Amino acid sequence: MMSAKPLRLLLGFDYGTKQIGVAVGQAITGQARELCVLKAQNGVPDWNRVEALIKEWQPDAIVVGLPLNMDGTPSEMSERAEKFARRLNGRYNLPVHTHDERLTTYAAKGERLAQGQRDGYRERPVDALAAALLLEGWLAEHPPA
Repeated sequence: MMSAKPLRLLLGFDYGTKQIGVAVGQAITGQARELCVLKAQNGVPDWNRVEALIKEWQPDAIVVGLPLNMDGTPSEMSERAEKFARRLNGRYNLPVHTHDERLTTYAAKGERLAQGQRDGYRERPVDALAAALLLEGWLAEHPPA
């Protein structure tokens, strides 16, 4: 019986309608780091940029943040994030997981505040940091066997 390919490298996406944060994470260390922020037009990224990232990093799987309401119910944005996750799976034939990311942007802004950033989130967005935090959250819940 063949087992599934072990997860080594994952890409995380913090989905948004204007920007999509991207991070890369290692399953062995459980750590992730910011990669970049992709511009999006009404939630649609430049798929050529996404494809370039997939080719460059060759992830074993992808994790997309699911922006649920604070009570855990789906939001309009979580439906859009799930659609984005399905598109990633359909285009690149990789396992795509979703992960509750309710407080990652808040945590990312807190981390930047601790580093001395007071505002300027437009110039220095937190989306990629939020992607790294949600990816680390997913990795913590799915440690390598």
